[in-house]
Amino acid sequence: MKLEIKARENGPYLIAGRATYVDADGQERTTSGSTVALCRCGHSENKPFCDGAHRTVGFQAPEIVLTLTES
Repeated sequence: MKLEIKARENGPYLIAGRATYVDADGQERTTSGSTVALCRCGHSENKPFCDGAHRTVGFQAPEIVLTLTES
């Protein structure tokens, strides 16, 4: 299995595919889109998910790609 996490320049972490997670109330939930965008700037009102706040706070960070593989 190979998982790729892309950090967009000045933006969020992007992970292709849907994700299942447990929310703060202990409820299991599944994301609805084809890509998960996770906050990298720390200013999202919807953490851990990105809400676009990085655009308004002037967040700056380089683009990187992290590839995880099963060994």
